[in-house]
Amino acid sequence: MNEKKYRFNTRALHAGHEPDETTLSRAVPIYRTSSYVFKDSEHAANLFAIKELGNIYTRIMNPTQAILEERMASLEGGAASLALASGTSAIFNSIINICEHGDEVASSNQLYGGTFTMFHDILPQFNIKVRFFDPTRPNTLKEVINEKTKAVFTETIGNPKCDFADLSGLAEISHDAQLPFLVDSTFTTPYLLRPIEYGADIVIHSLTKWIGGHGTGIGGVVVDSGKFNWNQKKFRLYTEPDPSYHSMRFATDLGELNPIAFALRMRLVPLRNLGACISPDNAWLFLQGLETLSLRMERHCENALAVAEYLKKHPRVSWVRYPGLKDDPAHSLASRYLKKGYGSVVVFGVKGGKSAGEKLINSVQLFSHLANVGDAKSLILHPASTTHAQVPEKDLEAGGITPDMLRLSIGIEDVQDIIEDLEQALAKV
Repeated sequence: MNEKKYRFNTRALHAGHEPDETTLSRAVPIYRTSSYVFKDSEHAANLFAIKELGNIYTRIMNPTQAILEERMASLEGGAASLALASGTSAIFNSIINICEHGDEVASSNQLYGGTFTMFHDILPQFNIKVRFFDPTRPNTLKEVINEKTKAVFTETIGNPKCDFADLSGLAEISHDAQLPFLVDSTFTTPYLLRPIEYGADIVIHSLTKWIGGHGTGIGGVVVDSGKFNWNQKKFRLYTEPDPSYHSMRFATDLGELNPIAFALRMRLVPLRNLGACISPDNAWLFLQGLETLSLRMERHCENALAVAEYLKKHPRVSWVRYPGLKDDPAHSLASRYLKKGYGSVVVFGVKGGKSAGEKLINSVQLFSHLANVGDAKSLILHPASTTHAQVPEKDLEAGGITPDMLRLSIGIEDVQDIIEDLEQALAKV
């Protein structure tokens, strides 16, 4: 679609899809097929050699998935995207699409617990070391970059502390070092923020969260800005012949597709051979979510701010973090980037510590106690004993995850009902 003509809401409904000429179906079909018929031997060979583009096998691509990918690339302002089985697989495949044995990654120290474990414990098993920095202070990134560093990674709003990353500052330092800047924008979605406009080279989402919006599917997506120059000697996976795919040099052998070398290599090497593929049914669910993303995000943000302001005044609450609060430590920085709202995650501590928090969780009636965020329904969790339970104590402290922290993912219910549920639960603490 012509991005100069159509705006965000229109592209969220239409980008990547026209009614097919055979059935004239207005809705996107779900293509439940494992594979696709080749026209002849030449057609098959051309597809595998990327002499022409088309469908081969649903582990690599699928027509329903392709519409989701084109729509996400359009909404993020990227050149191409790749949908995967989960947000976690999107991050892992992004890292191994850049790094080899002996390489390093510089990462924010404020991460979702699963991402931290991947970086702290799993990647080192492949001799890929991750060094951590404070995303709110870009100069700390300079301290961890060295000749082995191959990528820089951050979340926009840190999960769960809710600090905001200085994207422009981190992008500048990354690019000065000729490194790709990877941004997990799950908490902000393309409706609130398009990180490519602030220097991100690769944008990652857990589609499971606000983009899906209803807690019904698992998926992730990686958006390639098409702007990073992979034709540098240190990126051997792109400059040297790849023995796993026709000895192709992805930085130079793709012709007019060279700008999306990252997305193409991820599809043809890690996705094709490791198989973290999204199902066509889940891809279809996320397309439904995108159609109402802007409407839901407006209500999410409006409700979250009201809840944060309520909690801040409550005598049984010891502290509250939400970037939308004017006196929040992240507000000034977040306001430079977020013009439509500050997301829907609120974290706070109850007087009485962990035991008081447990009592509150056991007393809520409207909130669902589960390990997810971004649902249309309001959710509650104690991160230190669940999503971040495996994180070492010193790293919990560095990430600002305290024993009394409760995480709220504020839904789109009537905000009065949300607040009344917190009120009755706090009364029992």
